[in-house]
Amino acid sequence: MTSKKLLGGAPLSDRLLSVFVYVFVIFVMIITLYPFLNVLALSFNDSVDSVRGGITIFPRDFTTENYKVIFSFGGLITGFKISVLRTVAGTVVGLISASMLAFTLSRPDFQGRKFVSVFLALTMYVSGGLIPVYFLIRDLHMMGTFWVYILPGLVSAFNVFVIRSFMDGIPYALQESAKLDGANDFTIYWRIILPMAKPALATIALFLAVGQWNSWFDTYLYNGSKESLTTLQFELMKVLQSTTSGNNVDIHNSNMTQMMSSVSPESVKMAITIVVTVPILVVYPFLQRYFVKGMTLGAVKG
Repeated sequence: MTSKKLLGGAPLSDRLLSVFVYVFVIFVMIITLYPFLNVLALSFNDSVDSVRGGITIFPRDFTTENYKVIFSFGGLITGFKISVLRTVAGTVVGLISASMLAFTLSRPDFQGRKFVSVFLALTMYVSGGLIPVYFLIRDLHMMGTFWVYILPGLVSAFNVFVIRSFMDGIPYALQESAKLDGANDFTIYWRIILPMAKPALATIALFLAVGQWNSWFDTYLYNGSKESLTTLQFELMKVLQSTTSGNNVDIHNSNMTQMMSSVSPESVKMAITIVVTVPILVVYPFLQRYFVKGMTLGAVKG
């Protein structure tokens, strides 16, 4: 770059490229946010008015009836508590289990790491299927218990490989140095490896949290008849089925029939989408700074 260009600012080609990049990023941001804002607007718009179409990112006839219908169904408070509990417990326990196994497989002095790695990789491609898993859960007496949400998915091969790929990039000399200072394997894992693996752990934590929060099919299979253990997603699925079929089930208040007649299944569906999405959106900003770094380094070092 010449001195003239330095004095006169960036070259025209660089400025044009910067303008193009900014326009492209803004365009991607718009097409990414628009569907969510449209769903939010429809969830707060009157059902009859929504049938006319033309709703963009602002409700045309504002109402909260769609949300009143959702929260008038019994079981939602219990379902919310169970969903939060299984999300927190499943994320913490799953993260500890996956990171412990990943730490073991990343150790070059572990003789069986190749065999265990191959065995884990096979589980990503070969599965017994739904019926054998159902029989296994039944024989283990986990049906009708909270642990059916946690134990079956305790270790995921994908999560282990992502964390292990990150740990492989941590110099083994750090562990050897810690051993010379008298640290045992658990101390090395807890005090040295885990703090350095925060990006990978945050990435996997987000995967685990989203998976646990959105899960409802296991509730349908194993705890559908036990109201004290049903999740929020399962209860909202029942709400949607009720509004679609017109069966007013599990209703608290006397004016529920009138409220049901003022909403449509599509409007309720939009409100349900917002209810189940917002909690994850609140959590994501706290993990976002680690997310890209963890995924990038895990992929490159794999």
